[in-house]
Amino acid sequence: MNSTGTAVNLLYGDSSTGTFASGVAAHDTAAVAGIAMENQAFGLINSTNNPIVQFEAAGIFGLGFPSGSKVQEARVADEFGPIEETDHFIRATHKDGPLLTRLAMTGELDLPMFSITLQRNKLDIGGEGKLTIGKLPDGVLNSSLTWVPVRLYRAQDGGLRPPTFAPKEVYPFRWEIELDGVFLDGTRIPDSKIPTLDVSPGKITALIDTGNSILRGPRDMVDAIIKQISPSFNPGSPDGPPVPCADPHTLAFQIGGQMFPVDPRDLIGPRSAGDAEACIMDTLVSTDPPRAGSLYRWSLGDTFMKSLVINFLLSTSLS
Repeated sequence: MNSTGTAVNLLYGDSSTGTFASGVAAHDTAAVAGIAMENQAFGLINSTNNPIVQFEAAGIFGLGFPSGSKVQEARVADEFGPIEETDHFIRATHKDGPLLTRLAMTGELDLPMFSITLQRNKLDIGGEGKLTIGKLPDGVLNSSLTWVPVRLYRAQDGGLRPPTFAPKEVYPFRWEIELDGVFLDGTRIPDSKIPTLDVSPGKITALIDTGNSILRGPRDMVDAIIKQISPSFNPGSPDGPPVPCADPHTLAFQIGGQMFPVDPRDLIGPRSAGDAEACIMDTLVSTDPPRAGSLYRWSLGDTFMKSLVINFLLSTSLS
């Protein structure tokens, strides 16, 4: 491992769950899916409030786009100075970019994509999660999937400015997709009326976020859902909204014209260990309104992903 000495500072989450990590950029050989990448840049973290350290994890495997990479940004700024133009940043992706992007650029993957499955065959944790790189998961057909485009971020939206050699280019910034609607037990929840902060209102989008363990949405929509599921809930209570365990509800998100429901078992949990009657819904909370750099209304995390196969395409073609 070779430390570059370049400072790296990461801030993520929202205003109520902000998380930080700081350290220096380093390089080492990283291997995944049987492919080794030499001189892979990563953040060597020495200070963080991320609770992942409690679980003795070696680190976080970032799956985002180069445009949002703070490690790449820090390395380019250290080598070329403040990033006033993005030419150097774009050209540095092949050596300082995220691991999966660099793997795709080598041409050694069958397809420039990765897939995440968090399903389990039973309610208990079953160790069925899998990261598939370079192809669809075994047994999954392309015809069974619903493909939707990723939102592009203009510079005025908080995205990456185009380089001088491609002045009209617009890049993806997050794994963010358009959301047709949100439904509870088959009835559509009215769209949020909460104004955006510093950007023009646009299409309603959702962030597909592997770093989020629950569901986060606009306060007015979250309140409407909770009121229907748990009419007696007191927002001032330290506990989540009470729900009878035997009273299942289906929260579904319409994407690309298709309904993607959350398994009712993932929406609630027992109030206390072993309690099979009294449950709480602690997997749905409110988040910040759209703002520059974060245009999404919803953040769909593990609670959403447990019911699905999520595929991420790093290119616009499956050919």
